[in-house]
Amino acid sequence: MPTRREGEKKLRSTDHGILRARPGRLRRATQPGLHPLLLGEKRDGLLLIPESYRSDKPAPLVVTLHGAGGNAHDALNPLRHLAEERGLVLLAPASRGLTWDVIEGKLGPDVDFLDHALAKAFQCCSIDPKRVAIEGFSDGASYALSLGITNAELFTHVLAFSPGFSAPPGPRGNPRIFVSHGKSDEILPVVRCAHRIVRLLESQQYDVTYTEFDGGHSVPREIARAAVDWFTGVERRKTSS
Repeated sequence: MPTRREGEKKLRSTDHGILRARPGRLRRATQPGLHPLLLGEKRDGLLLIPESYRSDKPAPLVVTLHGAGGNAHDALNPLRHLAEERGLVLLAPASRGLTWDVIEGKLGPDVDFLDHALAKAFQCCSIDPKRVAIEGFSDGASYALSLGITNAELFTHVLAFSPGFSAPPGPRGNPRIFVSHGKSDEILPVVRCAHRIVRLLESQQYDVTYTEFDGGHSVPREIARAAVDWFTGVERRKTSS
């Protein structure tokens, strides 16, 4: 039976979207490859460690969030082809329901699962705390914006591909933000969604990089590459050279 203090701590963590896991000392080295998290029976998650990973060189981590009706494998798709090239560790949790809890109006279950998933990733991999991003597509992008802004003490960057909204339950910092959207998106129209989101974020003094592309509700490969270059600093190095 949890004490009242423990119960209050759990309530704060879930109801306000606060994640407690942080990068730290490597506890059990894990070989490169695709690994199930083994944290959920019906809907679990995946941890992708690139072959280039070395435990003595902390790697960048990207939490990847799928769209509505998706799963962990879907979440990996936008960035999977770049993981080896850029040395990215990818963590793909699956939502507890058909989509993420804040969208269904019951913030908590997915926050708790993501916290456990992050804790496991930090135990298995040496992660650079200065390069921790949360990324998502569609509903996953909305969730990435919401949790990324709330947990800026953890997430240095947010990558939002075709988001519908941003609803941080409690802003706690100032992550850098990348937003992309297709000009002909018929599912989440760009004017109603990305334009409104970017205006709001910029009015709140967030550092936002916004890219529109010719296309619909998707993540084109060139957009994914641009986002990863932005996250890893490749774009900044190109500009300064």
